[in-house]
Amino acid sequence: MIKKIRADQLKPGIFVHDLNCGWMDHPFMRNRFKVESEEQVRTILRHGIREVYIDTGKGADIQDGIDEAEVKAEIEQEIIQLATPDAKPEQRLPLSEEIIKARRVHLEANQIIQTLMRDVRLGKQVAVEQVEPVVEKITASVLRNHSALLSLCRIKNKDDYTFLHSVSVCALLVSFSRARGMDHEAIRQAGIGGLLHDIGKMQVRGEVLNKPGKLTDSEFVHMKSHVVHSRDILSRTPNISQIAVEVAGQHHERFDGTGYPDGLKGDEISVFGQMAAIVDVYDAITSDRVYHKGMQPTDALRKIFEWSKFHFNHQLAQSFAKAIGIYPVGTLVMLESGLLGVVMEQREKSLLQPLVRIVYDAKRNYPVAPKEIDLSRPLGQGGGDRIVGHESPEKWKIDPQKHLQA
Repeated sequence: MIKKIRADQLKPGIFVHDLNCGWMDHPFMRNRFKVESEEQVRTILRHGIREVYIDTGKGADIQDGIDEAEVKAEIEQEIIQLATPDAKPEQRLPLSEEIIKARRVHLEANQIIQTLMRDVRLGKQVAVEQVEPVVEKITASVLRNHSALLSLCRIKNKDDYTFLHSVSVCALLVSFSRARGMDHEAIRQAGIGGLLHDIGKMQVRGEVLNKPGKLTDSEFVHMKSHVVHSRDILSRTPNISQIAVEVAGQHHERFDGTGYPDGLKGDEISVFGQMAAIVDVYDAITSDRVYHKGMQPTDALRKIFEWSKFHFNHQLAQSFAKAIGIYPVGTLVMLESGLLGVVMEQREKSLLQPLVRIVYDAKRNYPVAPKEIDLSRPLGQGGGDRIVGHESPEKWKIDPQKHLQA
């Protein structure tokens, strides 16, 4: 049985099934292992891990604890209660049109951050004037149709992860800030902070930054120093805003005070720092790395909710869910009818009832002629079906991006 227990209940002989935290929040080589010593338990607690999942079939049991299925059902019920968006969606450019523009912006942003990071590695100062125009373009794309750029941000080349992650955090922060009703200047500065939040990684040794595996304890400490380097580099940068510095310097702080570099707690962390923490982890755990497979966005959102019990501002976690959607555009979903579809657009009535493009019949195991179904409409008016879960595109050999561009 897989069950969740408090981390302070761990003892030698228990098999850890999931450390229940982001990959950069623990120093272990694997996420699953049998606890061999009390020192391992102390290490887990020292890194701010409050709850873990254990496998009682592979190790010792703990009497109390919650079954994994119960935890999942409880979180999903809370997410479902957020089904109605905060506000009526604005008129937007069609996804098929905006995704063409968004692809150009995404490429430009990736090239800009690569150039800036390489300049910093050579000891040069960050040139804010190079950042501002591309962040304006990202903001404009998000305002036209935020789903286009965010769907592209889910595609990452493992070799360019650091750069593409920076672009994704920028776009997600812009979208998050916009959804929370912030003014244009605050949105823009949050985007600049997002694009530059990992600039300090250029002060991390290359063999550590690009290591194709889990870091040793000393390497882990060295990698964590990137946050201080980011904050210091931006603090010395002319014409940089306090918002951008907060994003860079606080995106690894945690709401319960277990983060780094300063162990800030609650509202000691700025709102933008709290938002950046959510966005940074969400993008990291949905990305493929050499040593771990990225989660599907809906699973990642559930983890953000679970971890907001301790690590994140729970209200902001709720706002983030409404900003990106329970089933973000580009998600492959299974309908009750057995049809598979790609989410094309959110609907104002409910985040659980998006516009879906049907592409495959799972019961017959056969592709179908693409057609769109608006799940917010009743039977006979284009609807009459419902989402029962999300699916892996790799499993069904379906490329959602191909359908978003059609």
